[in-house]
Amino acid sequence: MILLDGKATAQSIRTELKAEVAGLTPRHGRAPGLAVILVGEDPASQVYVRNKERACAEVGIASFPHRLPDDTTQQDLEALIARLNADEAVDGILLQLPVPKGLDSRRCLERIRPDKDVDGFHPENMGRLAQGLPGFAPCTPAGVMELLRRYGLSPRGKRAVVVGRSNIVGRPLSIMLSQPGEYGDATVTLCHSRTPDLAEQCRQADFLFAAIGRPKFITCDMVKPGAVVVDVGINRVDDCLMGDCDFECICSSAGAMTPVPGGIGPMTIAMLMQNAVLAYKAHVGA
Repeated sequence: MILLDGKATAQSIRTELKAEVAGLTPRHGRAPGLAVILVGEDPASQVYVRNKERACAEVGIASFPHRLPDDTTQQDLEALIARLNADEAVDGILLQLPVPKGLDSRRCLERIRPDKDVDGFHPENMGRLAQGLPGFAPCTPAGVMELLRRYGLSPRGKRAVVVGRSNIVGRPLSIMLSQPGEYGDATVTLCHSRTPDLAEQCRQADFLFAAIGRPKFITCDMVKPGAVVVDVGINRVDDCLMGDCDFECICSSAGAMTPVPGGIGPMTIAMLMQNAVLAYKAHVGA
């Protein structure tokens, strides 16, 4: 079995971006700028934001953190987004999800300028993705596709099954897999909680992508021998992180598989860094 090492691959991407940023920064008089908004004290979100800030420092991206209290109002949050939209030093804006109850995250995401939407969640960027047009793709599915490219695992002409239909992962990933190209052209089935005989659908997959948010939901009897299995799930169980797939039993029959942790998580952050650099290049005319 091929272990799809997202951690090592993400490090390679950050190293490439660091070299690119080092060449661009003196030429344009400033580094790329990424503003990260964190509302509240959610422990998992705090970890994610720290990891993103470390990645920015490594690549050479200026990080502008905005940590807001739990009682932040919708009006105040939208006002901050408006200020960041107008700030020429800020190329990308990231609103860490989830936000506390009482705040409308969708409305906030729609307030972010599409050219600064480095998370790829704005309706304009999602629409451009659906139409195969240039724009920012959501970072997690983009990380999945980049990992496949780096390992030379093409789904072209293959059967791909995506388990999970969220707008953050499953739905955009299904679009990317079906788009024309060497690492697209898959026949895609998008499964969810209402899919009849889900196990049988999974067993037909040459490429199986799990993004359902349930620990060890995908078991070895649901996986076709030799299949490529990409586990997007990150679930905390008894202070341990585990994926949506039962790695121990599946790895003996899969052709290739991502671990959790160390698989898609690092790739998501690497794609965020890449989107921030792309936004910067568009803004400075590089």
